[in-house]
Amino acid sequence: MIGLGAIVVIAIIVILLWLLSSCIKIVPQAHAFIVERLGGYQSTWSVGVHFKVPIIDKVARKVRLKEQVMDFPPQPVITKDNVTMQIDTVVFFQITDPKLFTYGVENPIMAIENLTATTLRNIIGDLELDQTLTSRETINTQMRANLDIATDPWGIKVNRVELKNIIPPREIQDSMEKQMKAERERRESILRAEGEKKSTVLVAEGKKESAILEAQAEKEAAILRAEAKKEAMIREAEGKAQAIEAVQKATAEGIRFLNEAQPNQSVLTLKSLEAFEKAADGQATKIIIPSEIQGIAGLAKATAEVIQNEGK
Repeated sequence: MIGLGAIVVIAIIVILLWLLSSCIKIVPQAHAFIVERLGGYQSTWSVGVHFKVPIIDKVARKVRLKEQVMDFPPQPVITKDNVTMQIDTVVFFQITDPKLFTYGVENPIMAIENLTATTLRNIIGDLELDQTLTSRETINTQMRANLDIATDPWGIKVNRVELKNIIPPREIQDSMEKQMKAERERRESILRAEGEKKSTVLVAEGKKESAILEAQAEKEAAILRAEAKKEAMIREAEGKAQAIEAVQKATAEGIRFLNEAQPNQSVLTLKSLEAFEKAADGQATKIIIPSEIQGIAGLAKATAEVIQNEGK
């Protein structure tokens, strides 16, 4: 059997091991431990293995250094034009100084929530309903700046603030829905009218283009007809000129032959009479014969009568 002394020794060893293990602390990543000695701040432990004095030192608070998100419930706020609405916010913050976070304020999260509500009421109180609904980015920026300044003594850095929901009263929502419906109908009417206008313009432009093309085609056809007529007249004139040229050449050739044959006066007189004979076959009702040709004609007639008498 184990004696009483052995039991006491074992108990002491166990207590010592427990005390030794409790004095070894491991700080994980993105965490910090606030250590107090005899009730006062001693140090801030960062990531790694640390040892504390038994009984005298204690870990007063374990602080998370990662960015945290707090979604606060909707808060009633009143706009400048006396419209009460519900707005809930989301705050993104990070603890930058564990010591200030531990000793700066009693309940940091509740402090941030109340500070967010009061800051939101102050900002919205200077805006009307329409400005509130259309100025979310401005409100977010102002709230982040104000909260960041207010929480700096607490060791908290506010990185971002977002208005999650803006809920106006039911009657305001109904009015806004009616307004949006009327606006959509107005835009639809405008788009329809613009479409009809464009269609009418396109049709008119098409007709205009068609008329222009028809006029151009008619003009080109008239030009072609005029050119064809001109070409025909030119060819006809050229034909007549060639005919006249041929007659003139034939006449010149006949005169040349007569000159080469050296005809006497009687032959020339007969040729003149043949020419007048041809002229008499035309449409002329009266022909004037020169006197010298008349004499020759009379002589020819007398000669013919003498020849006839001799024959008898």
